[in-house]
Amino acid sequence: MSTPPRLGLLSLMGLLILLALAVSGWQPYDRATWLMEVAPVLIAVPLLAATRVRFPLSPLMYGLIFAHCLILILGGAYSYARVPLGFWMQELMGLSRNPYDKIGHFAQGLIPALLAREILLRGGHVAGRGMAGFLAVCVALAVSAVYELIEWWAALALGQGADEFLGTQGDPWDTQSDMFLALLGALVASLLLARWHDRQLRALATH
Repeated sequence: MSTPPRLGLLSLMGLLILLALAVSGWQPYDRATWLMEVAPVLIAVPLLAATRVRFPLSPLMYGLIFAHCLILILGGAYSYARVPLGFWMQELMGLSRNPYDKIGHFAQGLIPALLAREILLRGGHVAGRGMAGFLAVCVALAVSAVYELIEWWAALALGQGADEFLGTQGDPWDTQSDMFLALLGALVASLLLARWHDRQLRALATH
């Protein structure tokens, strides 16, 4: 049976995130891009620390958030179009562009969907898990849409200076493919991870 993550493990993940932020922010490819890319991390980590006692999340949720933070930090350090892992993927799969940003958008669907599912079920906001899964996907798509709007606003405000943040690499369908990857991530969270998530939620309810 799963148990709530211990303070030591959460503290270790928090320290690793802070270390990754420090290393990535030392000499990033573009300082403004780095700040915009890691902004969600700078918001999420203090929020999670503040709510850890009052509303601890499932171990699965904390682990996925940790992974997502590292994805964002790495993307911020290099800018998404220049992440070495993406170049390796590009060569391996014979792609025309660096696909690292698609990992980020997949996570952008998976993590918000699972978080929404956890809040909906633990708060008793929905009666059935099917509805919780449906609403979780809707929330993830809403988050993805808002992020694309932020990218649009950044492009209008910064002009050519927003190119590194947008990371379109000349793809006219970048926005649509980003949202599609977010949808896939949300579906994975709501369908493939649901049973694992449910077991951890039941364990949390007993503590």
